[in-house]
Amino acid sequence: MANSNPASSFIVEQQQALRDRLPFSDTTDFDNAQRGLLGRLEPCQVDDADGNSVWDNASYAFLQGDAPDTVNPSLWRQSTLVATDGLFEVVEGIYQVRGLDLSNISFIEGERGVIIIDPLISTETAAAALALYREHRGDRPVTGVIYTHCHVDHFGGVKGVTTQEDVDAGRVVVLAPEGFVEHAVSENVYAGTAMGRRAGYMYGAALDRGPQGAVGAGLGQTTSTGAVTLIAPTLEITKTGQEEVVDGVRIVFQMAPNTEAPAEMLFYFPDHKALCAAEDATHTLHNLLTLRGAVVRDPHAWSNYLTETIDLFGGKAEAVFASHHWPTWGAERVVDFLTTQRDLYAYLHDQTLRMLNKG
Repeated sequence: MANSNPASSFIVEQQQALRDRLPFSDTTDFDNAQRGLLGRLEPCQVDDADGNSVWDNASYAFLQGDAPDTVNPSLWRQSTLVATDGLFEVVEGIYQVRGLDLSNISFIEGERGVIIIDPLISTETAAAALALYREHRGDRPVTGVIYTHCHVDHFGGVKGVTTQEDVDAGRVVVLAPEGFVEHAVSENVYAGTAMGRRAGYMYGAALDRGPQGAVGAGLGQTTSTGAVTLIAPTLEITKTGQEEVVDGVRIVFQMAPNTEAPAEMLFYFPDHKALCAAEDATHTLHNLLTLRGAVVRDPHAWSNYLTETIDLFGGKAEAVFASHHWPTWGAERVVDFLTTQRDLYAYLHDQTLRMLNKG
């Protein structure tokens, strides 16, 4: 029987138009999202000390096959990719755990132990990610932590991977971009209650999982709900070109303030030929004005910094990984990826101004 609901018919037509227009047959992203898989947490669920669930990626198991009529096909595709969880090798010596929180946690193996990039939102998910890494790569001590920027999904789980005592004793160095503490406090303490409440709506955290409820948020599936912590940085990155050696690992930094976050940095590992793009180049169009109320992003500055990234590291980096989503491999593909992201934000800025001036 034909659907007699005009609204439903319109939605079905729009869904089909998207399927016809976009290259859904290209499986490169699916191949890259699975590349380097070493192991998974089975099931991918994390509870707190009282037995309360703080993360349940297994609840997205319905994300298979073609998109139903209730979900935009692009969101269904993106959610299927982002829900891919496990420990993955990026390049030799660099590993990521994905699908254990809204963001990724990365592990850089050094001479004595392991450096951690962006320890997720919650101590519970961060600890589970570290345990998964150690299960497959050995019981290396944590020797360093790097915060790419000042949003809570990139530092909140820090006490799940190290302690204030180890940091105070100098056993663990904590690196962050200039201005990190000021902006982390203003967002998560001064406006923390309001922004936390609004984030719950933005990410649909309380919705039932399913084709008529929560399927994912594009950037990640949702936010974990465990304990949020912070350890202040012990080493501040203040300028582009600053080079530091942590646990024998060389790192070259690029400052990128007022892009995705007011305090943010990208960095390159020359001995691994790998670039960490923080959250300035991911596999999505990022919010410029967030529903949760984060500082409004400047797309013009964002695009300019990505141009600088290409100038600094293009042709050198053979892999780029970020604080969300899956890596990109190959020097040419890295430049193409960064260029597309750069052009995306430049287009938003330029066309907004053009149309605004046209009235």
